[in-house]
Amino acid sequence: MYIIPEKIHLFNVYHEGYKLIGISDEITLPDFEAITDSMAGPGMLGEMESVAMGQFASIEMEIPFRQMYSDMFLFIDQTTALDLTIRGSIQVMDSDTTGLDFVPMRIVTRGRCKGITGGKAKQGTGTASSIKLEVYYILIEINGVTELELDKLNFVYKVHGKDLLEKVGKMC
Repeated sequence: MYIIPEKIHLFNVYHEGYKLIGISDEITLPDFEAITDSMAGPGMLGEMESVAMGQFASIEMEIPFRQMYSDMFLFIDQTTALDLTIRGSIQVMDSDTTGLDFVPMRIVTRGRCKGITGGKAKQGTGTASSIKLEVYYILIEINGVTELELDKLNFVYKVHGKDLLEKVGKMC
């Protein structure tokens, strides 16, 4: 038996525990691009990129809003960090029984607003406004397991519950 993840069944977005209503139906989660350095030398056949473990380029996340409204302006205050939590359920299928079940998903991000898109004003439609967030911290948890935790300011990089920088932290 194995579990087949099918789709995000439902999710809600919260800012410091306050449920946000104005978020659009789709949030693009951030990409993670490792910082690399080119490496070449004797005994190597050409160049290769070497990854700096746990170090990532700027991580950006866009949060779209159906309509420019007060919830959106909670995020623009750059004097405070934005604390955003996405809670949802992932619909899964049991391969043996083909029965459906649901597992919890939680994504927590913290960072600062680095831009705002005002959107468009057109009678009878939403504005499609958005903000861009510079992510300093992210936690992705599926079914109670920490799949990814990255805290750029506190030297934390965990994948599937394993602290990949534990040894380095003890040295520094």
